[in-house]
Amino acid sequence: MGRVTERRKVIRIRDGHVSERPDTLVAEEPLEIRLNGRPLAITMRTPGDDFALAAGFLVSEGVFGSAEDLRSIVYCAGAAEDGSNTYNVVDVSTAPDVVLPDITLERNVYTTSSCGLCGKASLDAVRTTARWQIADTPPVRVTTELLASLPDRLRESQRVFDRTGGLHAAALFDEEGRLLDIREDVGRHNAVDKLVGRALQEGRLPLSRAILLVSGRASFELAQKAVMAGVPLLAAVSAPSSLAVDLAAETGLTLVGFLRGSSMNVYAGEHRVALRSATAQG
Repeated sequence: MGRVTERRKVIRIRDGHVSERPDTLVAEEPLEIRLNGRPLAITMRTPGDDFALAAGFLVSEGVFGSAEDLRSIVYCAGAAEDGSNTYNVVDVSTAPDVVLPDITLERNVYTTSSCGLCGKASLDAVRTTARWQIADTPPVRVTTELLASLPDRLRESQRVFDRTGGLHAAALFDEEGRLLDIREDVGRHNAVDKLVGRALQEGRLPLSRAILLVSGRASFELAQKAVMAGVPLLAAVSAPSSLAVDLAAETGLTLVGFLRGSSMNVYAGEHRVALRSATAQG
């Protein structure tokens, strides 16, 4: 199994003083995801939670909606030239009655640790493959104070980031602000896939009462993953993209960006955010 961190020599310069020392870096290795024995995608990821990553990736592809859709996930033996197991190739098998979406069958892409699902960045693709409508019964509603408290809770739980300073994080919170799960990865979309994949494995989809918080920007891919998992509210500490806002507005997703301290921007789905208390304080 690959390591989450690795050590490398570094020349450190501080105030004109030069020293040599080992430094802890986040590991980055490729993971090939195969579906029923057929190569589907390669992503650069931080080793760990590989099965959850693959499962979550396939939720965002529209392949899985429940744990019953997943038959097995295994590492592929003999992936290295010498026949040994590199733990960098996983094969996901679907249950016999699972019908694969056409868009999954038609694509075979390389995804970097930052780009996400580059091959199908379109609103139509999400519209046609999303399993759940983001509906509220009863409605999810949070205060600005609760949202403002989440980044600090996320940061406090980033164990590997403390050692490397080089990881993205994604976390799920409930409506009371309680941390449900957190995952770290060199790729922001991988961290979300690991969260969603774990939820799938535990039979918790759709995540219709959860808040998804990401440590970076809110790209289209992350908004897509939230919609495909049934998440009603996505918050990011940085900016959203225009397509992410368009997707949120079309699907009913609440999208919050620039969540820093008591400041934030609500780009879509403002009905889930209690704005009156914020207005009264202002």
